[in-house]
Amino acid sequence: MMQPIDDRPAHSPLSESSYTLKVGWYGLGAMGYFMARNIATSGRAASPILVYNRTAAKAERLVNEIGTSAAIVASSPAQLVTECDIIFTNLSTNEVVQHVYSDFAKILSSLPTESKIFVDTSTISPPLAAEIDKLLISLSRCHFVASPIIGPPAAAGSGQLTIVMSGDYHCKKKVAHLLIPVGRKILDVGGNVERAPTLKLVCNGMLMSANELLAEVLTLGEKSGIGAQAVYNLMKEVMPTPSLIIYGDRMLNQHFDGTKGIAIDLGVSVLNDVCRLAVELNCPMPTIDIAHQSLVTARSIHEHLKQTGTNRWDVLDCSALIASRRVSAGLEPFESDNHRVTHED
Repeated sequence: MMQPIDDRPAHSPLSESSYTLKVGWYGLGAMGYFMARNIATSGRAASPILVYNRTAAKAERLVNEIGTSAAIVASSPAQLVTECDIIFTNLSTNEVVQHVYSDFAKILSSLPTESKIFVDTSTISPPLAAEIDKLLISLSRCHFVASPIIGPPAAAGSGQLTIVMSGDYHCKKKVAHLLIPVGRKILDVGGNVERAPTLKLVCNGMLMSANELLAEVLTLGEKSGIGAQAVYNLMKEVMPTPSLIIYGDRMLNQHFDGTKGIAIDLGVSVLNDVCRLAVELNCPMPTIDIAHQSLVTARSIHEHLKQTGTNRWDVLDCSALIASRRVSAGLEPFESDNHRVTHED
């Protein structure tokens, strides 16, 4: 359970110069790659920044794209922690984040520590944020800022993410300056590091619930003979939300490749955290429960197809939750009939 903490007002303007600070970035997945690139090419940090990824080819690709004057590949996490003042992480799961920060702590425990700020931009559980904060506070002059990001990879590429931030106020100012080229909006929600991950979970629950509703109405449109395309076109007129437009397009056109979107395993993991938070707070969320069931059902169908060698995608995208609605309606899970349209008399 989150406890209140004294801090500057959440609406205070953030951002102060960090030109002299050396930046490191760990994790160059679908989101992290673009975020690191935008920081490295912005001129807001000491150049070049250090980048690290478990799959070295991704780090090398980024350096090849922007040049060694903007970024260089770190040889190890130890180099990031040793040489950098601010270390960003963008990782896939709670378990990976916990493992990486445990390794950071081991490295720092054997070093004379200069002041360092660690910034996690992943989607993690609030208790894990508190655990990492406690771990880093136990080390001399180390600080933690929870800074999850909201938006699809395309928004990361164009620097249009929404960023939620909680932690020490002065650390947040330094971090916010660096993140200006990453996001269109930075929301400071106070000093308690659990607050930003909590708001991110609430947001994810809201977005996934909206995708569940979208899957249902697209399926109804197809079953009724109106056509899913007509429903999608109407949705763009009356509910032109970017996330609905993106996910609706994926559902409509069977763009279910999780390597180009949000993998379904990550979606299930995130909703696990949302459901856990809801139970902890005695806050029933039936729509979230249904969305969670749809994701698990779609994943189960996909696993069966993989076992029979008839799968089209190695990794399934979260938009594929529509498969659950389609099967419930007596339709094929991943193949829609966009041509079945009711004609006027």
